[in-house]
Amino acid sequence: MRIIKFLSVAIVAFLSLSSCETHKVVVNREVESQRDGKMLLGQQTLEQFQKEPYSQWYNTEYSQYQIDEVSVSELKKEKLSSHQITIFLGTWCDDSHREFPRLMKILDAAKYPTNKLTIIGVNRKKESPNGEEGLYNIQKVPTIIVKKYGKELGRIIEYPQSGYLEKDILEILKKNDTSVGDLLKKKKGEK
Repeated sequence: MRIIKFLSVAIVAFLSLSSCETHKVVVNREVESQRDGKMLLGQQTLEQFQKEPYSQWYNTEYSQYQIDEVSVSELKKEKLSSHQITIFLGTWCDDSHREFPRLMKILDAAKYPTNKLTIIGVNRKKESPNGEEGLYNIQKVPTIIVKKYGKELGRIIEYPQSGYLEKDILEILKKNDTSVGDLLKKKKGEK
């Protein structure tokens, strides 16, 4: 009887431990193809864009872009730093070459915490190694997604509708400007 108990506990413990494998995310994956040359895929850090060949287009666009100071000031007032931003981009894509450095210049000016920013590189089929694009139904790049408390508030696809990323991001924040108190009132049916 003791042997059966011991074996049962040992089997349960073994199965529990074997099912607790951690899912490892490879960060800063770089591949090379004949068609596109070097390409970043999956989750990336900003440091990757300071390396060749990415730094050529990144640094040029970052330095040349003139931010709208009024909109950046408004982004700070709207508490952009309390939101999460995810960007899907293609290092092979001209739109990404233009919009990603601009986004980073805006976020730097707004003192946005980079630990709330997720950068995901995709291939020409808009696929990443871990399949994150499927969760967000990514069809075009760049796609910038603004979230709060895990809920998507809005997205900018390929280029800003107003012509300025900071204005489009501000519009997303203002459109979704609700406090916890406002949400509770709506739930109770009050206005």
